Amino acid sequence: MPELPEVQTVVNDLIAENLIGRKIIAAEIRWPKIIAEPSPEVFTEQIQNREITNISRCAKFIQIELKPQKFLFVHLRMSGRLFLSETGAPVNKHEHLVFSLSDGRHLRYHDTRKFGRFWLVDQPEKVVGALGIEPLSPDFTIAAMTEKLRGRHRQLKPLLLDQTFIAGLGNIYVDEALWAARLHPLRLADSLSDREIQSLHKTIPQVLRQGLANQGTSLGDGKGNFESASRRGRNQSDLKVFHRTGQPCPHCGTPVKRIIVGQRSTHVCPHCQPL
Repeated sequence: MPELPEVQTVVNDLIAENLIGRKIIAAEIRWPKIIAEPSPEVFTEQIQNREITNISRCAKFIQIELKPQKFLFVHLRMSGRLFLSETGAPVNKHEHLVFSLSDGRHLRYHDTRKFGRFWLVDQPEKVVGALGIEPLSPDFTIAAMTEKLRGRHRQLKPLLLDQTFIAGLGNIYVDEALWAARLHPLRLADSLSDREIQSLHKTIPQVLRQGLANQGTSLGDGKGNFESASRRGRNQSDLKVFHRTGQPCPHCGTPVKRIIVGQRSTHVCPHCQPL
């Protein structure tokens, strides 16, 4: 579930925990399939005694730079969570990777669904080279957005979820951005007018920045929902349509409708987002 705001919140929390400058002394892999690259054996060997020099976000990936030079990428997928603990704390069955740090703490990865993955590579491009434009970067201009949409005969929602098109968006923030732009998720990209493109270009960063200000979106109380460093997000209180099926649209009062688009649960206002 974590999208751009949630992943950035995790990055901010890891930095606040003073991880930069610490060394990873060892890694204990408790579920080998969680390592996408290299093999678990090579991963364990190569990550030993490397210093964390920077922590950042690339789309939905956490990027941890190490010295001697390596790049550790983490994708939390549906239910992954990174958190810090004291060395002696018991490890539960959902903690699949445990890093021992030079300051005596553990950095642990918890994932009930086991969808998350880790990569340890020499060059970032090997993992994130095919990603599309970042929607909060200076490169995300109206001209770039227009060029991307023109000639794309795809429905808007699946296109916006495509990480090679725009990187970092997911189900929550696509629904919110399309509602704010008054665009139906089934509209074809090449049918948008210049004014509609400008509106979508405006609303995508808006909903992402709101999510960032609220430190992410946590839906429900289950362990599979977003949580960063034992702290849940607040953005669920400010959502306009996502997970608000049957509730009145904040703009017009029409009940929000849930539909399926590209096998994804999708929320729209039938009045504000006509097809």
